[in-house]
Amino acid sequence: MKFATKALVAGFVMVAGVAIAAEATDPTVKARQELMDVIGMNTGILGKMAGGETAFDAAAAEGAKAAIAGAAAEIAAKFEAQAADPKSTAKEDIWANWDDFVKKGDALKAAAEGMDATTLEGVQAGMAGVGGACKDCHTTYRIPS
Repeated sequence: MKFATKALVAGFVMVAGVAIAAEATDPTVKARQELMDVIGMNTGILGKMAGGETAFDAAAAEGAKAAIAGAAAEIAAKFEAQAADPKSTAKEDIWANWDDFVKKGDALKAAAEGMDATTLEGVQAGMAGVGGACKDCHTTYRIPS
C-alpha cells in the first residue's frame, strides 16, 4: 500500500475514535453525531483492513461500505435543521453554504458506493476516495476538537 494511503487510513482510524467521544444533549445534534459515529466506526473497520491491522473480510468490508453509503445518504436530512449544543463540532458555515455541504455528503456516498469491497486491494484503493471525502468536508465544516 502506498504511504499516502497508509497515512490517510491511520488518520481516519484516529478520527473515528475521537468522534465517538463528544456526545451532545440536544436531540438533533445527538442524531447527527450518531450518524457521524456510524461513518467513523465503519471507516475504521475498512481502514484497519486496508492498513493490515486486521485481516481482510469481504463480508465485513461490504457491510462497512454499505453502512457508510447509507449514512452518507442521510447527512443532508440530519443537518437540515440548525441546532446548537456545546458538544457540537459543526461549523455555522454548513447552513451558509448548504449546497456545497450537501455536495460533499454526496461525494462520500459516491466514494463508498464506488469502492470494490470484494478484495483487499479494492478496499485499499477505495479508502482514498472515502477518506478524501471525509477530510474535504471536515476541513471545511467541522470545528477541530
